[in-house]
Amino acid sequence: MEVVTNLRKGKPQVPLRSGAYRQDLSVLVRFRPVHKTTTIGMETDVLAENRGLARQNLDLLRSHKVRSIDVMGSIGSGKTALIVRMARDLMAKGKKVAAIAGDVTGEDDYTIFKNAGIPAVNLNTGKECHLDAHLVQHALEGMDLGSFDVLFIENVGNLVCPADFPLGTDLRIVVISVTEGDDMVNKHPMIFLDSDVAVLNKIDLIKVLDVDVDRLKRDYARLRKNGVLHLTSAKTGEGVPDLLAALGLA
Repeated sequence: MEVVTNLRKGKPQVPLRSGAYRQDLSVLVRFRPVHKTTTIGMETDVLAENRGLARQNLDLLRSHKVRSIDVMGSIGSGKTALIVRMARDLMAKGKKVAAIAGDVTGEDDYTIFKNAGIPAVNLNTGKECHLDAHLVQHALEGMDLGSFDVLFIENVGNLVCPADFPLGTDLRIVVISVTEGDDMVNKHPMIFLDSDVAVLNKIDLIKVLDVDVDRLKRDYARLRKNGVLHLTSAKTGEGVPDLLAALGLA
């Protein structure tokens, strides 16, 4: 433990658990970690460290011949339902499928996977808005990788943070839905640039919503140089076979 008098501001500080400081004591107390740590810089090195761990995850999964998909997307876009629909179609063809459910807290999506007969692991980030390769690495350590052919990793619902943190999968997909409006691609270009496949889900609701699907298609085609926005309905199954083909799972 290191004790340092706070002279610059002339006011005492003491760290709180949140990382903030309370100005009411005469010393600044810094606790040195007991466990071994890796010293890395801010942001750039954090992302580089994550990419290194992601490569390890991908090598591990490929060594077990597991096809892996990172499913990113907005809250309420239907990621869980779409994964269940794809998993059921694959299992009907004899494929063995597993899932990792990523959420800030709770076991809601994990429970849905389990109830659908999909072996699953629950990952809670606590307060982070995305999964990272380190969390996924720990999840993989507890899984029997030789017992399934396909792994879906459902990321935390967010169209910003997950883009910067690849998890170590064969492909990354981003899912939005018609319920979010027709400006999602234009507002969140980075996650579409950092994904391999883009999906517009809940197309069964197009008739009752005032949403310009053609605009979404045009925005994506412009962003990804004639890329195709896949239209699906997890509820009816429409478009799911084409999506599986795009993921190399047909």
